[in-house]
Amino acid sequence: MKKIILTLSHLKKNYQEDSGETKAIEDISLEVEEGKFISIVGPSGCGKSTLLSILANLEVASGGTYTFEKPSVRIAYMLQKDSLFPWRTILDNCLLGLELRNELTEENRNYVLHLLKTYGLADFIDKYPNSLSGGMRQRVALIRTLAIHPDILLLDEPFSALDAMTRVALAEDVYNMIKKEGKTVLMVTHDIGEAVSLSDKIVVLTKRPSTVKKIYDIHLTGKSTPIKNRKCKEFSEYYDAIWRDLDVHI
Repeated sequence: MKKIILTLSHLKKNYQEDSGETKAIEDISLEVEEGKFISIVGPSGCGKSTLLSILANLEVASGGTYTFEKPSVRIAYMLQKDSLFPWRTILDNCLLGLELRNELTEENRNYVLHLLKTYGLADFIDKYPNSLSGGMRQRVALIRTLAIHPDILLLDEPFSALDAMTRVALAEDVYNMIKKEGKTVLMVTHDIGEAVSLSDKIVVLTKRPSTVKKIYDIHLTGKSTPIKNRKCKEFSEYYDAIWRDLDVHI
């Protein structure tokens, strides 16, 4: 039986400008199941990142509602850039969220150390961000995000700044980390292949002002990790269908 953790109902977002009102989001309704990985795709400028900002309470919706279906839901937002502080060690960067929440207990510190060791960063805890590759920095940013024990992770193009090979490899690592930690994910991406290989569900938005054009439940034969998922027979079928929905022309 599916367990809904978040419900969006007719969500809207308008911006007031000198020239008048601009509609960014017209009408988005969606149910988010706990423990699922959901990707949001759509044309550039259709309000994907705006949607995440509303859910993170960084922007205020102009209409509609979004409801968390259990009390005290924790939201963590991971941006495109890792935003690591260069003067803080890797460990201290990962502890930042806990410090800001006044939750830096010995138990939480040990949890962060566990994550760093589990995901290949044990040798770098006392080093600084400039000594890490782009992929490693993003891994640190994710651990910093997981450190506060969030119920829902909001990921805004988390791999977009990386080269193609690093991007695919990091997506594999991030997927494994998130699944092992049992988190619910809403990810914005422009990469259809990335979305199909990672997701349980893909939400396709229209151009601005955006509405939900179609929702795909992703069922891959022999579904496994993102790299292996790209070899599943249904992968290209989903890819082509979503490409057509986005109305992308070569």
